[in-house]
Amino acid sequence: MPKEIDPKDSPRATAYELWMKAPNPMVTFFKTLDVTNLLTVSRKKNLKFNMLLCFCIAKAAVGIEEFYTLPVGEKLLQYDKIAVSIIVENKRGEINSCDIPYAADLEKFNQSYLENTSWVAENCDNKDLSGNSMVIGTSAIIETELDGVVGMNSGIFNNPFISWGRYRKRELRVELPISFQFHHTQMDGSHAGRFLENLQKGIKTLT
Repeated sequence: MPKEIDPKDSPRATAYELWMKAPNPMVTFFKTLDVTNLLTVSRKKNLKFNMLLCFCIAKAAVGIEEFYTLPVGEKLLQYDKIAVSIIVENKRGEINSCDIPYAADLEKFNQSYLENTSWVAENCDNKDLSGNSMVIGTSAIIETELDGVVGMNSGIFNNPFISWGRYRKRELRVELPISFQFHHTQMDGSHAGRFLENLQKGIKTLT
C-alpha cells in the first residue's frame, strides 16, 4: 500500500510548490524508438510485441526513484511497486484497463500479461492495481501510424502515460514514435529523459 509523505520532506518539495496547482502541470515528450530488436524477439520467441514493449517500459522505470512518487489529489503518495496498465478490447467490442505488475523475469511477466488480459477480455471488467502500485498507463492505437499524442489534464489521473500507434518499417530498421506524458510534480525533464534512454537501451538489449 502507498503511504502519504510530506512534500516538504521529499526531493519533490520545490516541484510540488511549483506545479501542484498549475493550470496544466502535465508535460509531454515525443521520441522515436528503434524497435527492430523488439520485433525480432517477438517473432523469434512467438511473444506479443505489445507485451514486450510494456515489459521494457516497466523495466526502464523501476530504476528511477521519481516513478515511485505520485501526486494524487493534493497528496503526495509513495509506492514501492511499479505496474503497467494496458487497454484491452473485451468480448463486447468495448474496452477495459488491465494493470500488470512488473516482474524482472520476462517469462513471469508474460504469463501475468496473458492471464490478466484474457480475464479482462472475457469478464468485461477492469483489473486495477492502483491501490498498491504506481501504474504507468499505456495506449496502443495500432489502427494507424501516429506522430504523437497529447493527453488531457483531468486533474484526477496524474499517472505517467505512454501512447503509440503502428510501428514503421524503415529499410533495415523498425521505428515506433511514442508520446510520454508525466506530471511535473512527479518528475523533471531530466528524469523523463533518463527513462526514455533506459527504455531505448532495454529494447535494444532484450534477448
